[in-house]
This record gives sequence, C-alpha cells and structure tokens, in this order.
Amino acid sequence: MEEARAVLERLERIEALDRAGAGSPELLVELRALLEEAVAWSRTEGGDAGECAVDGLRSALVRAAPRTPPALGDVPPMT
Repeated sequence: MEEARAVLERLERIEALDRAGAGSPELLVELRALLEEAVAWSRTEGGDAGECAVDGLRSALVRAAPRTPPALGDVPPMT
C-alpha cells in the first residue's frame, strides 16, 4: 500500500510542478522517479495491469526525452 501512496504523491507533485510552470528538465526528473516508484508498486501488487502501466510510462518517458542522459536505463524492465 505504501508503494501505491508513493505513486499518487509523486503524481500530485508532478501536477503541481506543471501548474507552476516547471521546465522540462525538472519534470523529467520527477517522471523518472515516478517510473521507479511505479516499478516498485507493480512488483508489490503484481498482475499484468501494473506491468502494462509501467511499460507504458517507460515508453512515454523514452519518447519525451530521447536525448537525455541514460538515467532511463537505470530502471530495469519488469521481469
């Protein structure tokens, strides 16, 4: 349950930053952290839906930041 709460809190932070006009680099840092938290949540909760959500988020981050440092690779794929 703590993992799900962390995901929801991260989403709220991202929304607040976006409303405040945060730049892309700052938002990408938060999105990467969201991905890590979503992976932890998915592993705890299990199930195909969580894994699909994490994969979708990972794909969206790759599309949003194709030229950013390799921090995206720091989050391993679901196994």
